[in-house]
Amino acid sequence: MRIQCPATKTNLLKMKKALLLTEEGYQLLEEKRKIIMNALTGLIHIIHQSEEEVATALKEGYNLVDKTICSMGRKKLEEISFSINIQNSISISHRKVMGVSLPDIKLDLQDNPPYYSPYEVSLYTDEVIEHFKKILSLLVELAEKRIALLRLAKEMQKTMRKVNALEKVYIPAYRETVKYIGDRLDEESRDAFSLLKLIKQRHAGNRVT
Repeated sequence: MRIQCPATKTNLLKMKKALLLTEEGYQLLEEKRKIIMNALTGLIHIIHQSEEEVATALKEGYNLVDKTICSMGRKKLEEISFSINIQNSISISHRKVMGVSLPDIKLDLQDNPPYYSPYEVSLYTDEVIEHFKKILSLLVELAEKRIALLRLAKEMQKTMRKVNALEKVYIPAYRETVKYIGDRLDEESRDAFSLLKLIKQRHAGNRVT
């Protein structure tokens, strides 16, 4: 579908310029699409590995909890848990990737062990504490990657819509319009040449007469 406009040299120049800019925009968006696609592919692989790592860490952590309960009893372990004071905070900054704001999430854990007397306390207790601190860090990293994945996927959808619009609608429309105006101008030029030739022939005939 061509753009409706008079077939003039001025409009031909305008359409050619618009076509050039549109094609350049298409190339930039296509490059952006490829970069985001590569980033998404890498993130999916990283997230899959992180999820497996978290699942394994949680399984090991709860096994340690079970061992601790068997070693010193659920009630004793619960009493000890109240004496553990670990302060945590999360800071979030952002970085730009192809115009997309991606989070950098940092976990800060502050603790001052020992929390309790080692008397009648299983060695598994310290292992449980350290292990779940590690799990918290893994969960923060996983959350960071998942948020990045969602934002990149959303940007990918926007980019794809723009790429498709340029490829399927705007570029063909500008190309068809440029061709139409060019053909019309060529036809008018031929008609004008033929008319000029005919006028010259008649003028030459009149002179002979």
